[in-house]
Formats: sequence, C-alpha cells, structure tokens
Amino acid sequence: MSRTGKKPVTIPSGVTATIEGGLISVKGPKGAMTLPLVDEVTYALEDGKIQVMPANETKRSRAFWGMQRTLIQNLVDGVTAGFQKTLEITGVGYRANAQGQKLKLQLGYSHDVDLDVPEGLTVATPDQTTVHIHGIDKQKVGQFAAEIRQWRKPEPYKGKGIKYRGEFIFRKEGKKK
Repeated sequence: MSRTGKKPVTIPSGVTATIEGGLISVKGPKGAMTLPLVDEVTYALEDGKIQVMPANETKRSRAFWGMQRTLIQNLVDGVTAGFQKTLEITGVGYRANAQGQKLKLQLGYSHDVDLDVPEGLTVATPDQTTVHIHGIDKQKVGQFAAEIRQWRKPEPYKGKGIKYRGEFIFRKEGKKK
C-alpha cells in the first residue's frame, strides 16, 4: 500500500477541480492547470477531496498511484500558493540581472549569458547575487532553476558558482606543500 496514495487531496476554498475527458482541471486564485489522467489509476471527486486509488493490483498501477496523487497535490498547491526556487551566486564578478522576460548572467565567460524566461514564470533579482523564480507549475520552476545552475555549478574548492538556497556544498581542502 502506498502511504502517499492513501491520503486524499483536500481542495481548499476558492479552488475548483473537475475531472472529465481524461483530464483533471484545477482553477484557483493564481491560475488554472490541467493534468492528463492515467488509466492505471481511478479518481473520485467528492466532499471537496480527490481520492486516488489503483485500478487493479498490477505493479504498474501501484507505481502510478502515489505519483499521480502527488501530481494532483502539486496542481492544488500551485494554483493556491505557487512555487519558488531561490538561487545564490557566489564568485568575484558573478552577477545576475532580470530585465522583463530576460535574465542576464555574468559568470566569468567572455560573453554574457542571456536566458529567456519561460512563459508562466517570473524571475526577480533583489540584488546582484540572488535570483528568485516564481510560478504555479512546480516542474517548470525546478527545470528553469536547474538550467540556470547548469551554467556554473558550485565547485568544491572555493565554493564559486550558482547554488540553490540552503544547498550544502561539500568543500575540499586544497593542495598541501
């Protein structure tokens, strides 16, 4: 039995959810999102809760059970509160600047790195070494943060690079004489 899958997804007030045509649609104060439904899992919407159960006892349906419940929970969380990732830039001369739907990064290369912000996300740079990524889709927020981090991963000797806020960088000791 899936511990995650057994819990019903509660729908808060101000959020509406509908299940029809192989899709679940969730609308809330921050926007609307949809998720395609999987045949291996059955869905029931009743009393302001969505219950997810496996359709049969196959290994595949049990594998999808907890994952589908988590994806539905992410839809509800996204349209109510949204998701945020914060990146911190460490290094001399490394900086970021958000200009509308563009993010300009200076990371020690001979050129600036210009990234287009995907639709549905907002990027803010309160200072030159911090990047906040906001959005209602958890996957898009995480993917864009990973793409930014990919340009300069933190290195273990001086800790220079782009890291997530709260991420621990294992530090190595340099050469000894």
